[in-house]
Amino acid sequence: MAARSFTFQPFHKQGRTVSDSSAAALLAVLTRIADALERQTPPPPPPVDLSAADAFVWHADPDRLEPVPSVNRVDIALLQGVERQRDLLLDNTRRFAAGLPANNALLWGARGMGKSSLVKSVHAAVIAERPGTLALVEIHREDIPSLPRLLALLRGREKRFVLFCDDLSFTTDDTHYKSLKAVLEGGVEGRPDNVLFYATSNRRHLMPRDMIENERSTAINPAEAVEEKVSLSDRFGLWLGFHNCDQPTFFAMVEGYADAFGLTVGRERLHAEAVEWSVTRGSRSGRVAWQFIQDLAGRLGTPLR
Repeated sequence: MAARSFTFQPFHKQGRTVSDSSAAALLAVLTRIADALERQTPPPPPPVDLSAADAFVWHADPDRLEPVPSVNRVDIALLQGVERQRDLLLDNTRRFAAGLPANNALLWGARGMGKSSLVKSVHAAVIAERPGTLALVEIHREDIPSLPRLLALLRGREKRFVLFCDDLSFTTDDTHYKSLKAVLEGGVEGRPDNVLFYATSNRRHLMPRDMIENERSTAINPAEAVEEKVSLSDRFGLWLGFHNCDQPTFFAMVEGYADAFGLTVGRERLHAEAVEWSVTRGSRSGRVAWQFIQDLAGRLGTPLR
């Protein structure tokens, strides 16, 4: 930054004239102060090019949308055991991309059963059908209070946006849920017509049970206190539950991955090793199936591409 120029006229203080050298020293001090203040002022954000990608990550402080050139996702055909949830979310997203009414969606339930994978896969399927019409914007849970600023940025754009918050939940002393409630359905302006909100959570009501029970036991009016807590999930018109899978579904998952990536191993061996892997992990889920496939591919020397 070019140094600022200041012009000083000699002045008197208690009958003495300030010398040129003192004025020069004062100029240097003032210049340093001005430079320091300017460094503390953030530069204006660059204009957002929403055609730069089909997916973005929202960052707050300073507010900006960061394009994601390649989304980490799996093909929708590889998601086994969640066919009903897949069809419902896909239909809802297709309607939204076509400019028709659609609902905010809450994907809740067992961990590792493909909730976040399904959101990303459905987005990929829809933009393959309608290129350039729909963008996925990921927002982190801690940035929920900045949602009104993000909506103001997206309001009125020709493109349509699915805001996606993964693993959304709230703790006892967390009041961010009130901001989310107002954004989803409340407020004077309301949610823009070109924006939907998808969230995943292990909890159906996004809050721990003991938090809701504590409100019931300590509030003057227990019913009202609980209603305030659980009304957040009511803002999601589409609820999709994910549950622990049985062994046949687990086998279907590993078989689908093995066939897709060309892992040459017999079904009997595949099933036996998959069972052993799930027992060591203490659960069966899509995540456990994928971790087993990664281990198997590594042992077979087959890259997963």
